[in-house]
Amino acid sequence: MNERHPASTLRPHGGYRRLRSFQVAEIVYDGTVAFCERFVDRRSRTRDQMVQAARSGRQNIAEGSRASATSSQTELRLVNVARASLDELLLDYEDFLRQRGLPLWAKDDPQALQVRAMGTDRSDRTDPSPAPYERYRTLVEKADAATAANTLICLIHQANYLLDHQVRALERQFIKAGGYSERLAAARLEERRRQGSKQRTDPADQTDRSEAPPAAPACPECGEPMILRTARKGPQAGSQFWGCSRYPQCTATQPV
Repeated sequence: MNERHPASTLRPHGGYRRLRSFQVAEIVYDGTVAFCERFVDRRSRTRDQMVQAARSGRQNIAEGSRASATSSQTELRLVNVARASLDELLLDYEDFLRQRGLPLWAKDDPQALQVRAMGTDRSDRTDPSPAPYERYRTLVEKADAATAANTLICLIHQANYLLDHQVRALERQFIKAGGYSERLAAARLEERRRQGSKQRTDPADQTDRSEAPPAAPACPECGEPMILRTARKGPQAGSQFWGCSRYPQCTATQPV
């Protein structure tokens, strides 16, 4: 019976659509596209940057989840990229408000509390997913610019909070077990260590130093190093001899 090595076991992966961090990041992405359509000039480079940052947040969470089968380190790196992308987007929204003299809601502002409550106030308590974008559509697509920007800022803070918890969990998991590639590398190093230990302790595995090829001598005629050659024909066919490395310019030979 073949023994299945623990390093060959792939972790469950690809379930990113069930991750709350992905779901909230997707709301941020959809909301950012709608916000930029309303309030950011189509010719502005900031518009492209905001949409790309929102997309990066969503996509890297998904890619990290898919990569989790083989590498916890890759998953952790991609989740951190998602977190950084959303931080970049957060600054863009804060800049939008500041440069237009619009208010930024405080953490305990009644409107901010209302937006946060929208993500948890669900009639179906058996559904673990947060509220979809439809619940925020009116605030983003119908309300004034300050309300729309602050709503998305609240959602970005929610996504970042979830990602921070996700990163800490991944760090603990990576330290404890790693992913497939990390376990495979560890198993390979352990096998090399075991084989090295066996060769040092088992005389049958030791190389007979007397059978090692002798060091190459210098050519007696030109001084260049000689090469170990094998005679192909003649009475000495199959036997080895030293021949000059400059052959055919130098034809000196020497017995082994």
